[in-house]
Amino acid sequence: MVKKKFNGGGKKIIKLPLTKKDVLSLNVGDRVLLNGQIVTGRDKVHKFLFNERPGIKEIPFNLKGAVLYHCGPIIKQSEEGFELIAGGPTTSVRVEMYEHQIISDYGIRGIMGKGGMGRKTLKALKEKGCVYLHTISGAAVYLADRIKRVVGVWKLEDFGMAEAMWVFDVEEFPAIVTMDAHGRSLHEEIEKISYKELKRLIGIA
Repeated sequence: MVKKKFNGGGKKIIKLPLTKKDVLSLNVGDRVLLNGQIVTGRDKVHKFLFNERPGIKEIPFNLKGAVLYHCGPIIKQSEEGFELIAGGPTTSVRVEMYEHQIISDYGIRGIMGKGGMGRKTLKALKEKGCVYLHTISGAAVYLADRIKRVVGVWKLEDFGMAEAMWVFDVEEFPAIVTMDAHGRSLHEEIEKISYKELKRLIGIA
């Protein structure tokens, strides 16, 4: 659920999981704070979901309406359980070849990482009702403080600590909408503006 009122910092408060209606209410440039549960997924998880296409019952977490966070967390394991040390974003475009299908197959409503994604993902965002969220790069410890609890993990023995799928409880986790379900990509727009300015500077405009 997206609350229409804003907090003092001008950010929309989002309660997870997301619905299609929630996603359609978000636009490029919106700053958001996430509350609820998010799941992580890096290269190995994406490749597995894309190639093996496990059924919903094989995945121990409900991915419908979820935000899939491109993150390889640093986690300490002790007798008491798992403790998150750092949880910053990884570069999203590295899983561009998989993301469109994962959005379609598993009902994902949000993708989060850094750097944006390509045309296939943008098309899937519009067709399926999903949004891309860019979060803070270089602030892994700060973001870990926004993650309040490690809820569970899947494929830890198969993929290892950084590549497993983790579920986290988050509170006021910050991000900005940079690709929306209406077909806009802030990354593409900035690239076009930058290219135009580069041509002007070198005298070929």
